[in-house]
Amino acid sequence: MYLVSEERLNKMKRILETRQDTLRVFMDYVYSPHNLSAIVRTCDAVNVGKLYYRHQKKVKLNNEITMGAHKWIFHEYVDDIEKFYKDIKSQGYQVVVTLLDKDTVDFREVDYTKPTLIVLGNEVDGASEISIKYADKKVIIPMYGMSQSLNVSVANAVILYEAQRQRAAKGMYDKPQLPQEIIEKTLKKWAYDDIIEKELKRTRHKPKPH
Repeated sequence: MYLVSEERLNKMKRILETRQDTLRVFMDYVYSPHNLSAIVRTCDAVNVGKLYYRHQKKVKLNNEITMGAHKWIFHEYVDDIEKFYKDIKSQGYQVVVTLLDKDTVDFREVDYTKPTLIVLGNEVDGASEISIKYADKKVIIPMYGMSQSLNVSVANAVILYEAQRQRAAKGMYDKPQLPQEIIEKTLKKWAYDDIIEKELKRTRHKPKPH
């Protein structure tokens, strides 16, 4: 039983059936609310498999920051970054980090149809040393003006849409990557559990009549 219209339920199903489980993003200490919002919304638009993040605890992924987009993507806080990278690489993911370095390649030279984790560095210092340590690919977005780099949220969008282009060309949006049980579990959460929870909160906070 679902508590949404058939049209909305079908949209939820389309999201889950086109979700790119093997395309993921890690925000390595991105802290600006503006950048967080833009990154989350682009991840939602491209339909990435999961968004990982670590930053000051006071900066939460909430409606004010993400305009609700975080509700529709799977996200996870990273506490132990060494363990995180070891786990993700043990699952066969290539780690792609934006970095100006002697080994850097044009971001379009990477094959994003492989299981890929895109790492976004801090707004001031860029990628952390530990992220660079685990990088399989170091990429750059060519710049022809006076600026040396793009804003982190813009860089994320540029790289993700190149990944989207490659994956769409290969037909990777045409068949589900998520297991059916995950799709069904998530549908229940979105179309039933979350709605019940929201209504209970609304009822609890409803002003009592005098």
